[in-house]
Amino acid sequence: MAQANETQETTRADETLKRTPLYETHVQLGARMVPFGGWEMPVQYPTGVLAEHHAVRERTGVFDIGHMGQLRFEGPHALEFLQWVTTNDVARLDVGAAQYSLLCNEAGGILDDVIVYRLAETRFLMIVNAANTDADYAWIETQLQRPGRGVDPARVLLERISPPRTLLALQGPKSVDVLSKLTSIAVGELGHYHAVESTVDGVATVIARTGYTGEVGFELSFDALHAVHLWNALLEAGKDVDTIPCGLGARDTLRLEAGMALYSHELTVDTNPLEAGLERVVRFEKGDFVGATALKAIAERGPERALVGIELVDRGVLRPDYAILVEGKPAGRLTSGGPSPTLKKSIGMGYVPVACASPGTEVAVDIRGRPHAATVVPLPFYRRQRRTRKG
Repeated sequence: MAQANETQETTRADETLKRTPLYETHVQLGARMVPFGGWEMPVQYPTGVLAEHHAVRERTGVFDIGHMGQLRFEGPHALEFLQWVTTNDVARLDVGAAQYSLLCNEAGGILDDVIVYRLAETRFLMIVNAANTDADYAWIETQLQRPGRGVDPARVLLERISPPRTLLALQGPKSVDVLSKLTSIAVGELGHYHAVESTVDGVATVIARTGYTGEVGFELSFDALHAVHLWNALLEAGKDVDTIPCGLGARDTLRLEAGMALYSHELTVDTNPLEAGLERVVRFEKGDFVGATALKAIAERGPERALVGIELVDRGVLRPDYAILVEGKPAGRLTSGGPSPTLKKSIGMGYVPVACASPGTEVAVDIRGRPHAATVVPLPFYRRQRRTRKG
């Protein structure tokens, strides 16, 4: 469900930060709290970012992702309206399935990346990024006033459901074992990008096999009244595999290794899906949608730049906004970067001209005024080993 997590994000000094239902719990656990997307969120616990990162790669970690926005769409024309406002083909979803998608403006610029779940024949859940929730909801409301595809606005119910709902993420190779202790459904048989409405430790929950770490995992949507209860229940159920709380810092290193885009970094209103490598979620064959005309034109002429993985060859650490150099001249900038705890390398993502986007292309990165040798590499940097089932 969740796509957002750089460790810092600009917040106005006069802006009142929101808090998830678990704020006091994080403080009691000694978390370091930082502003993110208008929220006060835990960046790390006393265990530290490295320990939290490795816990998710090797065992299991629990994240508070209650800052993410949740929207409900229901009614006879809900499907067609979602077809209008998102780039992917929602009609391909069976009940219980989910898809990654985008909201784009008329020029094809990315307003947000989202996940859409089909929970019933005419009922859908959309998860949006924390910093974009207000803007997304307002934009979708505007679209509902004058929708395309023959949608009758009176036959679509649009509702913002967070609050009162919140989200938790349980991520890591042991997540199936942990969650199985708290629910009667066979969560290990739940397919990737699928969801089911059930209960977790007695709490009505949408259980989704999704995540933002590159590992097996689940994201849980439920009434915020039960946030502390379920947080504690997950940690207790995971005691035997040393499940620990994890913050934004580990969430960012994990998603970077997995090559997952972050809105406001890889994705912005000034980027389009085709240069971001997301043509798979732009389905022209479904018919008209917001931004379709502009995106078709981009597809026909081809994007001018491409999002690539960058691996540092020289010693140093890649950081967002460092210049990417081709033949000594600036050709793009890093959108994300940092050390990879799993791979023991410095990695980053950024946009370069299409001619320089092939894996193996030698580039350099300007680190404090000095060029450091680097190489374009395929994404993702890290891919989990798929475990075969016995029997």
